[in-house]
Amino acid sequence: MIDLSAFYKLLKTEGVDFVTGVPDTLLNDFCLGLDTHWPNNSHVIAANEGNAIAIAAGRHLATGTIPLVYMQNSGMGNAVNPLISLTNPTVYSIPMVLLIGWRGKPGSGDWPQHQRQGELSPLLLDALEIPYQTLESNNSKCAEMASWAVRTARKNQKPTALLVSKGVLAKKEKSGFEASTQKYQLSRENAIRTIVQNATHDAIFVASTGRITRELYAIREDLGQSHDADFLNVGAMGHSLSIATGLATAEPKRQVICLDGDGAAIMHLGSLPISSNLSLPNLIHVVLNNGVHESVGGQPTVGHMANLTAIAAASGYRSLDSFVESAEELGQALRQMQNSHRPSFIEVRIQKGMRTTMPILKIIPKDQKQRIMNHLANAPKLDG
Repeated sequence: MIDLSAFYKLLKTEGVDFVTGVPDTLLNDFCLGLDTHWPNNSHVIAANEGNAIAIAAGRHLATGTIPLVYMQNSGMGNAVNPLISLTNPTVYSIPMVLLIGWRGKPGSGDWPQHQRQGELSPLLLDALEIPYQTLESNNSKCAEMASWAVRTARKNQKPTALLVSKGVLAKKEKSGFEASTQKYQLSRENAIRTIVQNATHDAIFVASTGRITRELYAIREDLGQSHDADFLNVGAMGHSLSIATGLATAEPKRQVICLDGDGAAIMHLGSLPISSNLSLPNLIHVVLNNGVHESVGGQPTVGHMANLTAIAAASGYRSLDSFVESAEELGQALRQMQNSHRPSFIEVRIQKGMRTTMPILKIIPKDQKQRIMNHLANAPKLDG
């Protein structure tokens, strides 16, 4: 791992006065130090990667300086549109440095949802005509490469990129949170267990990317329940609600519960009014809101600053007057929402962290897909 203090200082010396992006595991330690070195709105955690590119573009327009945008390579898809139609030299020619965590790098043995993205990352940068270099943990020229990225962006008035291999800007995934500093006492695991126990017996579950999938799977195992009606969305952050919506349109007589995170829900917030204004009384959208991007290190979201319940109500959901924060309140809310005439929304304020004994999620995505499809195809159809 390189000296982060020196890395921050180098970027600032090269004229990087603004940083924005979406946190990533491989950039964990780098992300956690940004607020100290770029305070007072000079560091913005964006909703998604395209949002970050556009924010950085606006900063450049006002200052003429070179902003830095960080992301996991899985977010490159969100960034492609503004990179092509906003920053590209044939359009507005806006320079910036992209710092991209290279998950699924060939030979790294990463999870299936990262492998193809890892193979495509250099190809995407080549196709976008974005010059790049790779930061390796054993490369003594990381600082030189960072200087190259800023200077090349400035010279060519276009984006450049640094692909970051594992271990360069993060020691390990942060997972611990002090219990004494927690504002809310309900754990995500106990919230999910409460939801499972209060759902209808034939409910279909869609679990969002990260620890929600991991905990739902472990709870099913602990309760001796089948995984057949669960879709664990291990990738495609921010799209769990849309997946659940598609399921709910095809299974109108079965309860469909989307277990979402605050960071994921905020990432594609526009899906809320789309789903909430469909005639889907069987759809329940639950946001488990701990106020952080926990799976990638605990960087804050705006989940505890924005009123997600009010946003949901204004979008067309049936919702409560406020969030819930106990298992009892959650169970009562679920029972109340089961007889809704339109999609329902429940925001649950939970504590940060996960128990250290939580098993790692080990599934084969294609097998899981076939499992839920077989279950839905063979389940008896309910009369309306």
